[in-house]
Amino acid sequence: MPLVFSSMALHPRALELLGGNADLLVASALDAETQLREAAGADVVIVRAPLPAALFARAPRLRCAIRHGAGIDMIPYDEATRAGVLIANVPGVNASTVAEYVFMTSLALLRQLRRIDRDLRGRGWAAGRAHADTNSDLGGRTIGLVGYGNVGGEIARIARHGFAMNVLAYNRSPRQAEGVRFAALDEVVAASDILVLCCPLTDETRGLIDARRIGLMKPGALLINVSRGPVIDDRGLIDALGDGRIGGAALDVFSQQPLPADHPYFGFDNVILTPHLAGITDESMMRMGVGAVEQTLQVLRGDLPANLRNLEALDAYRKRFPA
Repeated sequence: MPLVFSSMALHPRALELLGGNADLLVASALDAETQLREAAGADVVIVRAPLPAALFARAPRLRCAIRHGAGIDMIPYDEATRAGVLIANVPGVNASTVAEYVFMTSLALLRQLRRIDRDLRGRGWAAGRAHADTNSDLGGRTIGLVGYGNVGGEIARIARHGFAMNVLAYNRSPRQAEGVRFAALDEVVAASDILVLCCPLTDETRGLIDARRIGLMKPGALLINVSRGPVIDDRGLIDALGDGRIGGAALDVFSQQPLPADHPYFGFDNVILTPHLAGITDESMMRMGVGAVEQTLQVLRGDLPANLRNLEALDAYRKRFPA
């Protein structure tokens, strides 16, 4: 039987689909040495955690690394391509889930839910209610999107039709979308009441929202990161929050994960922190897991995965696995 190695457990529907088509081994731990040892005999790996680059030299049967989700930065692209290992992903299936997170956290920040809940529990009714007069509506505000892929498009749709918001967007390649005005990055940053980072992590986006750009944000504006932690310059954001120059932030991803318990972000009332789960619900896990297993079965049948991302690996792949 072929062996499928997965960084973490898969949804029951995905397990049902995999059925008797392959053996499944779920990593017993996520450190590099454990993954290298346990995935060495795999035909396909399903990636839910950073994959060690050395795996591609130690897994002679490995055909494909399939990202359980959209962002492929967890897969060492160059090493996989040189080794003739295909890379695939499951784009778009958790876009609505991530978009819901963006609006959940935007509303929670604008309505000061953390402060209200804390003061109501600890100091009583009047103390919690005292925050109400400084709360803000979401409707009619300007939301700025840094990156306009599947997630950005879904955020824009909900913003326009659900909250009558103005939508600005920056994308590295030219785009057009009804009701969305595309502009230069600095303009989007400066004009937004809510700035959402939903771009992939690349060499170009690493440190993209630096101290200078954070300094362009409106007083009171919110910054929401559902992209990757290194897109933000942490020091610049911490300084802005400490000085009260922006209204708050919701951060789901961090330059260092897990986030250290003594990190300065924990000290701010107007910052919502979550452990990289914006795209995870039972429903999205089912969609991502099924999508990853469907492509696994394609590869095991000798076909190419539906969402192949490194076409340049095909020559080397076909030499390793001739039809």
